[in-house]
Amino acid sequence: MTQSPPTESVAVELEKLRGTMETGFARVDGALALLVQRGDQTDRQLADHDQRLDNLERSRWPLPSIAALVAVLGLTLSVWQFAHR
Repeated sequence: MTQSPPTESVAVELEKLRGTMETGFARVDGALALLVQRGDQTDRQLADHDQRLDNLERSRWPLPSIAALVAVLGLTLSVWQFAHR
């Protein structure tokens, strides 16, 4: 029959395994923390870009109205000059 390994050797191997697992979990936790940080930065950038786009759209709305007003004014002036000739 085979002999069972001494309990000290099993305890040492389990301790090594535990250390390896703790190291692996610490590395995974660090990687996950980095991913969460990058996700937060991306969310902030998207919110900033959305706010900037809203500001641009809000400041741009009078341009078509002003263009239409200038066109009507030009047409009116042309008709008035043509009528007085």
